[in-house]
Amino acid sequence: MSITGTLIVQMIVFLILVGFTMKFVWPPIAQALDERAKKIADGLAAADKAKAELSAANQRVEAELSQARNDSQQRLADAERHAQSIIEDAKARATEEGNKIIAAARAEADQQAVKAREVLREQVAALAVKGAEQILRKEVNAGVHADLLSRLQTEL
Repeated sequence: MSITGTLIVQMIVFLILVGFTMKFVWPPIAQALDERAKKIADGLAAADKAKAELSAANQRVEAELSQARNDSQQRLADAERHAQSIIEDAKARATEEGNKIIAAARAEADQQAVKAREVLREQVAALAVKGAEQILRKEVNAGVHADLLSRLQTEL
């Protein structure tokens, strides 16, 4: 056989091989490649969607955290105001109670001072009567009277 005949036979075999490959081998490969490309595209779309959802979720979380911080700060401020009002009320009650106690103590001290004056008046009166009695029992003598008055003075 000549080189031309071999070349023609090789071309025919090649064309048969190409035809066989195009009819039986290439469609499943092309289909597998298309399916793979579709899966990759779907995966990328799902990843983009997940990124968007994650971003939205992060924004919602940040908004809720901000709201929670604001709520907690407001509650702390309310608690501090309430505590201040309780402290002020307690101070006012303590001042009022202290004033009542001071007034009661002053009244009691005044009563005791009045009682002490009364007791002293009674004792002075008793001593005066006693001194007058002793003076009247004895004869009138300036030295004796001075002595009696000095003793009376020491007793007072």
